[in-house]
Amino acid sequence: MKENKYDEEMFFEKYSKMERSQKGLQGAGEWSELKKILPDFRGRRVLDLGCGYGWHCKYAADNGALSVLGTDISRKMLEVAERKNSDSRIEYRRIAMEDLDFPAGAFDVVLSSLAFHYVRDFEPLIKNIAVWLRSGGELVFSVEHPVFTAYGTQDWYYDRNGEILHFPVDNYYYEGKREAIFLGEKVTKYHRTLTTYLETLLKNGFTLQHVIEPQPPEEMMDLAGMKDEMRRPMMLLVSAKKK
Repeated sequence: MKENKYDEEMFFEKYSKMERSQKGLQGAGEWSELKKILPDFRGRRVLDLGCGYGWHCKYAADNGALSVLGTDISRKMLEVAERKNSDSRIEYRRIAMEDLDFPAGAFDVVLSSLAFHYVRDFEPLIKNIAVWLRSGGELVFSVEHPVFTAYGTQDWYYDRNGEILHFPVDNYYYEGKREAIFLGEKVTKYHRTLTTYLETLLKNGFTLQHVIEPQPPEEMMDLAGMKDEMRRPMMLLVSAKKK
């Protein structure tokens, strides 16, 4: 299933008010750690899967990328990307990442930010990426952490006074579809274990370079609810290189 929640008016309006939507990379809690594991973009051909507003596309172009292709299923996302993050080296294309087709070795770098957990079938996508990347090419992606996606609700357990008790983790090994509530709206996501994420890469010709569970940066700790983000991992960052 290829859900296109971001083109729904109400959902997109709520998303546009998020810190990461308004401030770009500096408003993303994981950016300080993700930036450390990005490759050298100079002279590289870059593919961004699920590019959203195009923040990572523009970062790659600003840091010397030869060309950048940003793909996303959402028309509204790409309209913002064209407006906020255009560059002569960037092309934006509306298409689901599962439907893409490129020649072998078409790219030097593949990026994806918080999009793979919307993909039902992970291994076919990784097989494709392994073909699209040249030998020695790099894949860097972020996803919602398997601890965060396992139970499905993606919300805390509260006491009768509304105070946080703990975060639920259940049905961890039962991979597949989850109905989550994000920005007050029902969204379909797909849970998979940490083993699945990493072993799928290893089985398809990648070597792992970095595996990071980013903590909230200190400069964001004063934001509402951010201190509670230290109680469980929300995101997973992975960098891998094609052999």
